[in-house]
Amino acid sequence: MNAPTPVEAVALPLPQGLLAALQAEFGMRCSTALSVREQHGRDESVFDVPPPQAVVFAESEAEVARVVALCAEHRVPVIPYGAGSSLEGHLLAVRGGVSLDVSRMNQILRIDAEDLTVTVQPGVTRKALNEALKHEGLFFPIDPGADASLGGMAATRASGTNAVRYGTMRENVLGLRFVSAAGEVVRSGSRAKKSSAGYDLTRLVIGSEGTLGVITELTVRIHPLPEAVSAAVCSFPSIDAAVRTAMQIIQIGVPIARCELLDVNAIKAVNAHDKLGLKEVPMLLMEFHGSEAGVAEQATTVQEVAADQGGEAFEWATTPEARTRLWTARHHAYFAGLQLRPGCRAVTTDTCVPISRLAENINASIAEVEAAGLPYFIVGHVGDGNFHMAYLLDPGRPEELATAERLSAQMVARAIALDGTCTGEHGIGLHKQRFLLDETGEEAVAVMRAVKQALDPLGILNPGKVFSG
Repeated sequence: MNAPTPVEAVALPLPQGLLAALQAEFGMRCSTALSVREQHGRDESVFDVPPPQAVVFAESEAEVARVVALCAEHRVPVIPYGAGSSLEGHLLAVRGGVSLDVSRMNQILRIDAEDLTVTVQPGVTRKALNEALKHEGLFFPIDPGADASLGGMAATRASGTNAVRYGTMRENVLGLRFVSAAGEVVRSGSRAKKSSAGYDLTRLVIGSEGTLGVITELTVRIHPLPEAVSAAVCSFPSIDAAVRTAMQIIQIGVPIARCELLDVNAIKAVNAHDKLGLKEVPMLLMEFHGSEAGVAEQATTVQEVAADQGGEAFEWATTPEARTRLWTARHHAYFAGLQLRPGCRAVTTDTCVPISRLAENINASIAEVEAAGLPYFIVGHVGDGNFHMAYLLDPGRPEELATAERLSAQMVARAIALDGTCTGEHGIGLHKQRFLLDETGEEAVAVMRAVKQALDPLGILNPGKVFSG
């Protein structure tokens, strides 16, 4: 069910000259088959939009540039596509056009272990990168849960479970190569750890959701695998107690690597899905990285803080197998949550607020959804004030979608009022455009529009995303 949320979707017929040129140059790698187009025209968002009119599978930077140049010549939209794991309608063809699939550009081009950097093509996924790096004793820390491509992660400014210690894609991308709307290759940044050379085009493209350029190469920071890793779970009497614990951990400077909240509904879901026996109350799932002594010290401190807030059933997972089982369950929480209401689909939304206001935002959101009578579950990266609410809907009851959208709007409005943001990591896409103006103001959106107009005057790069028009 991609629910019929109203969205302006207007697609002109694909010019025959463009289609002929793409088929001549790419052969079978240019597809108009309905099954291929539909695969590239849907995600986990709530929008029902017709698929792109063609899909091209690029295998090199030169091919990306050629596709974009041809689309520019014919004034046809081009939508970058990586792993298809976005949540806010980023890859939907609201103006029709060509889906440019870069998943076959999946080569790790250079590992510089001494400098702790790696250069990759955009189709490399985080799991594939870490599989290659582990033999060097290194790892890439950004973990949004899904096995997303690095190009897509940069385009949406992804973060995830490790962000509390290692930051987001914004902090971990040093340089890019991308194709502009004119079909020209642009290089920004370098392997240097810092630079003050001109405008920061790298940070401009990161988070631009494919609207300013098509990423063809990334140089990212990597990190040594920690000497010791330990994970722990701790149960709490309330959401408040769990969030206060996370807040105190951050405030006293414990360098915790991950700090995840699961509400009681999420715990019930992962217990059933992954055959766990976790106590069905709010829980923090934490991970510590460092030396043996450092990890032990961090863990002792955190256990004391948790106990002061009523935390109990503190359990450790020190073996790789036990840790993997816990984190696999966390990453399966979305799919596990869907089983709470068989046959349902979920509307998910995320917000991020200063951590001191996180419990307030979560508790108010819970009160609203319980009053509305919708099933739900919550997971959150509480170490940085970010949480996700999933509303579970009956596909045959459109009134439930309307209720979920109303509740989502209330949650986002509250986050903005608490000096937070409408999205901590999902991005704007189609779903949160109406909140961007509330958060940033007319002046900031006008500047964004001016940047878009300057870099993409024909409006061919992923049109209709971030803001309409």
